[in-house]
Amino acid sequence: MYGYGRNPVQVVVVSNRGPYTFQDGHDQLITRRTVGGLASAVEPVLTAHGGTWISWCGRIDNTGKDLGVKLGIPPGEPRYHIQEVFLSAEEHDNYYHGFCNACLWPLCHQLPERCSFEKAYWDAYRRVNQKFARITLEAKKEIYWIHDFHLALVPQLLRHLSPGATIAFFWHIPFPPADLFQILPWGRQIIYGLLGSDLIAFHTSRYVQNFLDTVACYYPARIYPEQGLIRLRNRRILVQALPVGINCHRFEQLAADPAVRARAEEIRKSLGAEKVLLGIDRMDYTKGIPERIRAMAYFLEKYPEYRGRVTLLQIAVPSRNGIGEYGALKQEVERIVGEINGRYDQMYGAVPVRYRYQSLDQAELVAHYLAADVLLVTALRDGLNLVAKEFVISRIDGKGVLILSPFAGAAQELHGALLANPFEPAHLAAKIKMALEMPFQEQKSRLESLRRIVKSRDVRWWCQSNLKLVKSLGSGLTPATTNAANL
Repeated sequence: MYGYGRNPVQVVVVSNRGPYTFQDGHDQLITRRTVGGLASAVEPVLTAHGGTWISWCGRIDNTGKDLGVKLGIPPGEPRYHIQEVFLSAEEHDNYYHGFCNACLWPLCHQLPERCSFEKAYWDAYRRVNQKFARITLEAKKEIYWIHDFHLALVPQLLRHLSPGATIAFFWHIPFPPADLFQILPWGRQIIYGLLGSDLIAFHTSRYVQNFLDTVACYYPARIYPEQGLIRLRNRRILVQALPVGINCHRFEQLAADPAVRARAEEIRKSLGAEKVLLGIDRMDYTKGIPERIRAMAYFLEKYPEYRGRVTLLQIAVPSRNGIGEYGALKQEVERIVGEINGRYDQMYGAVPVRYRYQSLDQAELVAHYLAADVLLVTALRDGLNLVAKEFVISRIDGKGVLILSPFAGAAQELHGALLANPFEPAHLAAKIKMALEMPFQEQKSRLESLRRIVKSRDVRWWCQSNLKLVKSLGSGLTPATTNAANL
């Protein structure tokens, strides 16, 4: 049972994208389920107790309307509602592609050279956040739970409109060091927006400390790092590390399914390799896909005895289509794959890299986890990474090795993984060799340790922790007077 105590929690979840997309059909609305960590982690709360999920569902409207449809989910047997928010074409370009993906995303992943600080982006970001806040306030519930960097201004806007509101915020991507965050011309406004929350949560203690340091740069707040507490004016704001968990039961269930196991054998047989390395990532420059493929080339050069015996299966999930640099990244990955296969392909034996640009449903995902000997999660920077956790839980057979970048948030939790620097091909290649040659008993021991960690902080733990904390804080606060004009 999700929630806290004995009483169910009535929650309004607010995020840029939700669990469904909407599309206009000839005579009806077409709904499609989205695949993603946010939807799978948050939806059980609403399914269990009801509530409303406010999100943009993929439809553009240039008529000036803010509100789209309100739809019972799942269709035909509703347990909660989705309230659709409309974006105009200009808002989608400047708010989403602009401020979110060309400004905040690279900044928070510590890639400031990729940032574009356009005032038009910021203006659109403010307008869209104000729109979300107005719509959210109409769905009166016990707790407002806002998600991710797209909507950082919403907490303070809600606080201004409803001073007694109980507000939680979860930041899903990395939060950078204070000196880097201060590059952002509107950094003070972003921090002020977040400080409208009762609870602000991140994946790791490092992100928490970065945030606290940043707050201290902008505001004369009293900060207590040991408690993760900020006192600003007459309010208390709790800042905590609460890494997202997964539905362990669901992944174990799929891993035991005979059809999924048969599919895993089929995948492995189709590759024709003695050993299978696996990478599954969104097509994003933060995920380190070109660096991983180059490390594979280095591995085959340094350890020629593995040529024709090992294949890297790289699944690249389509992401942010229509943004120029993502198309350029796709072309770069395809070029590197062609080069390594041309150089190291044997007349007989396994192809060095098999590359697939596609999305996978959950059953197919688990089948790929079971087909692999080694999973490579070697992001250049990652907020957490749920793929690493899913792999660990799916390996109910006790086999398989996880190679993990120390720059992924999951590395702070998943002790037992082999850590490898994605910026150093020789280091990653050496860890690949170590993983391929690891005895079964060591694999089993490491996986058992990793599985205990993931199960102890599953998706239920994550939901309960967030909601219990915000409820306990919200009930005892004296709201501050805020000035929404600052946003």
